Amino acid sequence: MLSGIKQQVVVGKDGRIEIQTSELAEGTVVEVIVLIETNANQSIQQDETEYLLSTDANRYHLMSAIQNIETKTNLVSFTPEEWNEEYNIRS
Repeated sequence: MLSGIKQQVVVGKDGRIEIQTSELAEGTVVEVIVLIETNANQSIQQDETEYLLSTDANRYHLMSAIQNIETKTNLVSFTPEEWNEEYNIRS
């Protein structure tokens, strides 16, 4: 038989999650499933930006690309037709 304990906790330093309950005896084998509450204000774009800035190499390439756009240098342009011809995309 399965039973459950539901608690809302905050992830701590280094991703640590602690569940405290008197319902479990020391040594009890449990299976933990983590469900993440999504925030309506949190956007996927923010997560992508955080990822792109997560390493020095990624940060360098992203900042270089932004600088290229701002200075209009090292840009490649093509028409949708040229793109479709190159990559065989058919509507």
